[in-house]
Amino acid sequence: MTNDKPVRKGRKLTRGRILRVQWITPHMIRLVIGGEGLAGFGAGAFTDNYVKLLFPVPDVAYPEPFDLDAIRRDLPRDQWPRMRSYTVRTWDPHALEMSIDFVYHGDEGLAGPWAANSQPDDEVLFQGPGGAYTPSPDADWHLLVGDESALPAIAASLEVLPEGAPAHVFVEVAGPGEEQNLVTPGDVKLLWLHRGEAPVGEALVEAVQELDFLPGAVHAFVHGEAGFVKRLRHHLRVERGIPLEQLSISGYWRLGADDEGWRATKAEWNRQVEEDEAKSRA
Repeated sequence: MTNDKPVRKGRKLTRGRILRVQWITPHMIRLVIGGEGLAGFGAGAFTDNYVKLLFPVPDVAYPEPFDLDAIRRDLPRDQWPRMRSYTVRTWDPHALEMSIDFVYHGDEGLAGPWAANSQPDDEVLFQGPGGAYTPSPDADWHLLVGDESALPAIAASLEVLPEGAPAHVFVEVAGPGEEQNLVTPGDVKLLWLHRGEAPVGEALVEAVQELDFLPGAVHAFVHGEAGFVKRLRHHLRVERGIPLEQLSISGYWRLGADDEGWRATKAEWNRQVEEDEAKSRA
């Protein structure tokens, strides 16, 4: 196993069209995006493949054809399109169809309300794919942990587990109505954790800390809100002694920060996490 390194394919802009809008659960919306613009898209190598969706700022006139480099050169920063990263839940290169799942919290946020109000034939602009993780066939067992933001990648990962591969999976959602039917050829023990009024990730930290680890080398995927991810990284690296090359672990988002704010501080946050971890291991 090797440590996952992000793979990026430059800043190619892809234009797609919404084909279908599906409500998977009361707070999860799936958009199926297609069109000839997706020819050669190239997702599928990783189960955490992601794209960066572009959201034009209302009432701003952008050049046609749409040119992000020109926009960043010629327009003030507050007029640049907003970007949001989302996991590719499924990709069919023959049908040229990609599906993306969005967590929906009413009018809160940018991408959720946009997904809820989307209609077939609406245009979608995005960059990517990027990606870094897929379950290692060399692992003795697998551990997958996440909140709703990581659920699409976890679901995609379960679908490609080797036949009979042992795995412990912990997914935290708001309540029982947010559970999904996940399919896997692996020997999976899946536990849905219902958050209720508890802090995000609290149940995940407790579940992993109490888990009796299986023998052998684990390949772990731990993603979601940055606060619980930090706590679990310390637990897995320091208390469990798992080598970094056996972990795919990162904060997808941070409580109290929008996406722009989290991206702006993530490098410093990662540095502090690494420093704290090194001190604990000293």
